[in-house]
Amino acid sequence: MDPPAPATTDPGAATPAAQRSASGPRTRRALLGRLRRIEGQVRGIARMVDGDADCIEILTQVAAVTHALEAAALMLVDQHLRDCLQRGAATTLADEQTKQVEQALRAVERLLV
Repeated sequence: MDPPAPATTDPGAATPAAQRSASGPRTRRALLGRLRRIEGQVRGIARMVDGDADCIEILTQVAAVTHALEAAALMLVDQHLRDCLQRGAATTLADEQTKQVEQALRAVERLLV
């Protein structure tokens, strides 16, 4: 039987996913509020389509929803970058710092691509 892995005291070490939430309580509430408004906007667009509304009006609402989703995504990226930077700064291990920077860059890449 293998010996147990040594316990780490490095504050930047990987933490369970539940503790690395992409948003704190305040950000989570704000994000949920935005998503609920977006959900309502999407239902409104469906009603517009069902009611045979003008295409330009529908496209205007689609653009508004797209912008709202992008703003919500930026909130998440902002929180994620802050978390990554704090975890990276909390460790003296260069590999862990590099890992946190790479993780932050992947989050930005997901938003842009």
